[in-house]
Amino acid sequence: MKFILGIKKQMTQIFNPESGDVIPVTVINAGPCRVVRIKTSDSKDGYSSVILGLGGKKKLSKRELGPIKDLGNLSYIKEFRSDELKDLKRGDTITVDAFEVGDKVKVVGISKGKGFQGVVKRYGFHGHPGTHGTKDQERSPGSIGPTAPARVFPGMRMAGHMGAERVTVKNLAIAKIDHEKNELYIKGAIPGAKSGLLLLSCAGALKIQKS
Repeated sequence: MKFILGIKKQMTQIFNPESGDVIPVTVINAGPCRVVRIKTSDSKDGYSSVILGLGGKKKLSKRELGPIKDLGNLSYIKEFRSDELKDLKRGDTITVDAFEVGDKVKVVGISKGKGFQGVVKRYGFHGHPGTHGTKDQERSPGSIGPTAPARVFPGMRMAGHMGAERVTVKNLAIAKIDHEKNELYIKGAIPGAKSGLLLLSCAGALKIQKS
């Protein structure tokens, strides 16, 4: 299994050199990531995973610096669950060299926060008619339940906080890799705002740089 941490940079477009088609892509600054810890199913953790670190935060507290003091200042630390961790060791480096053009990756990110929104924006309600007796209720939700239960059932679509949720998008193809800049060009849109943290993973053998 291949995995890496990245930062969303921007959206742009590239051209297919063979057909000339325009391909919308998202540019991601991926890695280099340091292996912070390896968990195994035989240990007290009870499952297999790898913890990766990314970035170069200037100032860290003693609590944050404790487990990574020999690896440098890392801004982000995230965990990937996998059973294929035999060759990984603490301190190893993972870069974009682990991926290839055409790989189908799974991307996990935090969607853009929209704040408190009504049902029209949040769920796509059509609202009430603009005439025929409607007054100041064009965007109201309408009835939220009958009188008999005297309560609102769980799951009722109502106004509330929108966005800022963990979103997973699967089977996004890698269209281009810039090894010098550590950038991945992934076809299509990716959840999250610019400079947001992304978790990328896909099937295949992982290439690592030993410490």
